[in-house]
Amino acid sequence: MVSLILTVVLVLLGSAICSGSETAILSVPSIRVRQLAQSKTPSSLALLGIRTRINRPIATIVILNNIFNIVGSIVIGSLATKILGDAWLGVFSGVLTFLVIIFGEIFPKTLCERYAEQVSLAIAIPIKFLTVVFTPLVLLVEFVTSPVTKGRAIPTTNEAEIKFLTKIGYQEGVIEDDEAEMIQRVFQLNDLTASDLMSPRVIITYLKGNLTLAECQEEIIRSQHSRIIVIDKIIDSVVGLVLKDHLLTALIKGHQDKKVAELVRAVRFVPATIRADKLLKVFQETREHLAVVLDEYGGIAGVVTLEDVLEVLTGEIVDETDRNVDLQEIARKKRQRLLQSRGITK
Repeated sequence: MVSLILTVVLVLLGSAICSGSETAILSVPSIRVRQLAQSKTPSSLALLGIRTRINRPIATIVILNNIFNIVGSIVIGSLATKILGDAWLGVFSGVLTFLVIIFGEIFPKTLCERYAEQVSLAIAIPIKFLTVVFTPLVLLVEFVTSPVTKGRAIPTTNEAEIKFLTKIGYQEGVIEDDEAEMIQRVFQLNDLTASDLMSPRVIITYLKGNLTLAECQEEIIRSQHSRIIVIDKIIDSVVGLVLKDHLLTALIKGHQDKKVAELVRAVRFVPATIRADKLLKVFQETREHLAVVLDEYGGIAGVVTLEDVLEVLTGEIVDETDRNVDLQEIARKKRQRLLQSRGITK
């Protein structure tokens, strides 16, 4: 009788460990596994290795679980027949099945799902070792299941999931409202282009390069922009830009006869289709704050600034010198009036 009880306990314990281990390993999110691996501890690195190639560890656990359940049941049935006789074998089998369901499946899976992270770290190294030991059987299982398991790897996460997690984090108080809003705004950078952010050509402030500072003094003073586009004869012939403070400094020093072209700096040209995230990278790498946007025909479509890109993340930025809060909206209305005056409707 003692041998029967010990065998039953051994089978239940083995089944519980296998069931709980499988649940724990699969319950820890992939992102959390990668975060734990940054600590470089042996258990966390072993867990990362398991999750990176999950098929073999799971196959090992399933093989062990079936060994305990199937082989264990055969041994228990043989012992029960010798000790209790054939008359009680049916009753004993029913009780054993109930015990396996409760203590070999439901209870360990529920417990290990609740403490998935701690259990996963505790069993990661033993599971890695057992995977090596059962390699021949695992390879056989992989060969049989390969037609079903082969395919493109599923991404760990995606944009929609991150947005949803941000929303949940805000609702649960883990993320502040301003943090949640900025995270949502970050994803807009990939959806917007320079043409969406630029100030259109109809409202661009520009100076002609052949004019002297005295000839355009009033226009310089009135400009609310720190950087002003310089053209040759027409707006589509942009030659560069000038800094307003350099122009004012030259005026103060009495260089009214100096031409605007003499103070010109190089300007960067970008296509209208460039995405906002790429545009931000351009501004960072070149240490520039303004770029001229070209349309599909090479004409000037408008200008876009670093501030325009940053406003995607932060919302409208208006300083004490901004007299017009939304220049793009003004430009759209002005363009609509121009089209209507020419008898063109959109």
